Amino acid sequence: MKDKLLISLRMSLTVSLVFLLFISGVVAQDGWGVDYKSKSICALKGSEVTMSSTYTYPRRYWVQKAFWTKELVTPGSEPRDLSDDPEYRGRVLYIGDKQRYCTLTLRDVRETDKRKYYFRFITNPHGKYQGAGGVDLSVTDLQVEVPERVIEGDEVTLTCKTTCSLTVTPTFTWFRNGSYLSSSTDQLHLQPVSRENKDRYHCAVWSKKIYSPEVTLNVRYGPKSISVFISPSGEIVEGSSVNLTCSSDGNPPVQNYTWFKGTSSVGKGETFTMKKISSMDSGDYKCRSSNEHGYKYSEALTLNVLYPPKSVSVSISPSGEIVEGSSVNLTCSSDANPPVQKSTWFKKLDHGVLQKSTSQIYSISNISSADSGEYRCMANNTQGFRYSEYKSLTVLYAPKKALASISESAEGSSVNLTCSSEANPPVQKYTWFKEGGSSPVGYGHRYTALQSGSYYCEAHNEHGSQKSDAVTVTVKGVSNAVLFAVLGMAAGCGCLFAIIAILYVRRKRKCDSAKHADQKEQENIYSNVAAGAATNDTAPDPDLSNQDDAYYAVPTARNPDSAFGTDEEVQYASIQFHCKKVAEKTEGDSTEYTNIRFTHTSATNRSATSMTEDPSVIYSTMK
Repeated sequence: MKDKLLISLRMSLTVSLVFLLFISGVVAQDGWGVDYKSKSICALKGSEVTMSSTYTYPRRYWVQKAFWTKELVTPGSEPRDLSDDPEYRGRVLYIGDKQRYCTLTLRDVRETDKRKYYFRFITNPHGKYQGAGGVDLSVTDLQVEVPERVIEGDEVTLTCKTTCSLTVTPTFTWFRNGSYLSSSTDQLHLQPVSRENKDRYHCAVWSKKIYSPEVTLNVRYGPKSISVFISPSGEIVEGSSVNLTCSSDGNPPVQNYTWFKGTSSVGKGETFTMKKISSMDSGDYKCRSSNEHGYKYSEALTLNVLYPPKSVSVSISPSGEIVEGSSVNLTCSSDANPPVQKSTWFKKLDHGVLQKSTSQIYSISNISSADSGEYRCMANNTQGFRYSEYKSLTVLYAPKKALASISESAEGSSVNLTCSSEANPPVQKYTWFKEGGSSPVGYGHRYTALQSGSYYCEAHNEHGSQKSDAVTVTVKGVSNAVLFAVLGMAAGCGCLFAIIAILYVRRKRKCDSAKHADQKEQENIYSNVAAGAATNDTAPDPDLSNQDDAYYAVPTARNPDSAFGTDEEVQYASIQFHCKKVAEKTEGDSTEYTNIRFTHTSATNRSATSMTEDPSVIYSTMK
């Protein structure tokens, strides 16, 4: 019993040791071992892959069976030969000498073939060994790698890629739209691409007939082919509704639209709607389309809104004064779409209107005063009509139809004449003439004729003059009237001269009396002489009582040798006379004196004197 237990224990240790030797994959004791040429292989799906191994064993053994398996050795199980596996049947080929090496060739590699593969051999006498580690097979296919973002104008490189690094680098072939390209590397270089580049590309290992899926370039670009549409189409009439629509091509698609009228932004969105459109909405419209790669404007679309005439007005040329005989143009202006096709002119009369013309410009040649008045026009187009306000036309002209007429007679001693005339501006001056004479006899709208004869008038304004026909008048008693007028004038002149002489004599007497009184004062100081004497005599001086108040002055020369000429100091006295009662001297009487200095300069000193201050003047009054 004890012996059997020891034998079982030895066998278990031996099996465990052998298992460890199989797993290690190195040359074990006594010469057992397996060596793999490649530890990992990357193969293309659909291609053929080769896995190679060499092995060793002790000399007293010979190889009974050598094979590849995908299973690991586990206690109590035997790995299955790969050629017996239904998944690999018909695709496995062993090449070797069953002594030192064995190569596995696996055809038509599939995605499911991705795993580890191990070499195992069985010897005789009894011996089994499996190389540890195995060969790790990765399976990949061909994929064309395109840059994540391809923007128009970029230079693009396409790469034929695998998910693992191929153990054997094949020769690649490139195709565009199914046609062969000359490139033989794993990269294809494209020149700057455009949005028109819609080609299909794929790569292949031509010798193995292995192809990648086709790819199409997704070229991103800013908006292009911008266009604007208007609806409804046809004529756009004021008051209707209009839609403007913007379309464009872009990648990614355009989402931002901005509308402009001229240079001003008027709206956003793919469609711009205008309700109750007016003439103010006419103009050029365009839209701006934008995406993350840029923006672009559309061509301008002209929106033509039709409307009847408005803002109709009349203008006159030339501007300024219009003189009779000149030429004048009246122009009918308006805002209308389509433009006004017919203009009708009217002149306001006392009763109704007078149609004058049917053209836009109404011309008057050699204009006359009869053309003055108020004018207006009516503008018409396909959408309607409208009248202008009246415009006044004023024609300036020289006096005409001058007429001298007898208006009234003053009992035969004179005749009143009146001159009338038409003129614009009105007559500014009337001049009267008597036939046979060259000088005017009177001026004004009316003239009184004192003598018999033929008279005519001449009317003047800034544009000319006109003479009237002569009118004959007869005046009776003209000699007596003239005589009385002359005598009256002579009598008046005589009275005037007599009054002047009396005043002069009286003034002279007063001056002489004042001179005599002033000589009594030594220092040229004026005295105030009261009506009564200093004595108690209350009887008034009969001469003085009848005199008016007078002021006297006596000039006295001082400093005759002064450098500034002769100074005279004039001193005045105030004298009061009472005519009806005796002048009494009372305590309230007072006299205030004044000195007035006159400076007389010689001829040589006048210029210097004019530069000095004016002499002072002190006035006096008497109560």
